[in-house]
Amino acid sequence: MTLIQAIIIAIVEGLTEFLPISSTGHMALTSAILGIEKSNFTKLFIENIQFGTIISVIILYWRKFLDFKKLDFYLKLVVAFIPAAIVGVLLKKHIDRVLETPLFISIVMLLGGIVLLFVDGWFKNGTIEDDGKISYKSSFIIGLFQLLAVVFPGFSRSAATIIGGMQQKMTRKAAAEFSFFLAVPTLAGAFAKSLWDAWKDTPEILTTHNIQLLVLGNTVGFIVAIIAIKAFISYLTKHGFRAFGYYRIIVGLFLIIFLITGHTLSIQ
Repeated sequence: MTLIQAIIIAIVEGLTEFLPISSTGHMALTSAILGIEKSNFTKLFIENIQFGTIISVIILYWRKFLDFKKLDFYLKLVVAFIPAAIVGVLLKKHIDRVLETPLFISIVMLLGGIVLLFVDGWFKNGTIEDDGKISYKSSFIIGLFQLLAVVFPGFSRSAATIIGGMQQKMTRKAAAEFSFFLAVPTLAGAFAKSLWDAWKDTPEILTTHNIQLLVLGNTVGFIVAIIAIKAFISYLTKHGFRAFGYYRIIVGLFLIIFLITGHTLSIQ
């Protein structure tokens, strides 16, 4: 992986992590389009540059994350995180296998786009405007929705959890922000596990050059994610999900046609 390739993938991660369009799918497809060689480090890079986006959420919402007097906020995140933590570990091999299947990701991208066309109509009466007003049961249900992204890479963790929040009567803005908050333990867990696995199983990939690429990727992802989060909240509050749905449908259809006509994409 070159310096330019690392920067491009980091920009894609920062732009897409919190949008309902699947950052994992976009990074996997971007790496394929760029012709990045399959390797243990490429896989590690894609999994680990999400750490920068975690920091962006904590920085933007530092009052929420550093208010240690509100223990229920942290407990709700833990409750919502539990389903993905368990299923993610159990289905790790399935997830890795699916991430190497571009047609599957493309189909999920398309189907997820169709869902987004109807979300605003399905859940248009949200009344809960603050995560402090949701119950632990609702937090757990949102965590169950997150499993859609775990089991079907390409669906989008952000889309799944925002839809879950809206299904639990949260407004679009409140559901999106809770999705951001839930990303912190979810992505932190994935980051820690992938780094530990690399350290344990393939320590030779943690060269000085590769570590520099990881630091650069996280830094770029952090900066881009801050901009993307602010823009997304503003747009979502005013316009909803329809544009994201059309985008996913167009991208999904293009990729499906591209693949079934004999072209190939080699995804890490």
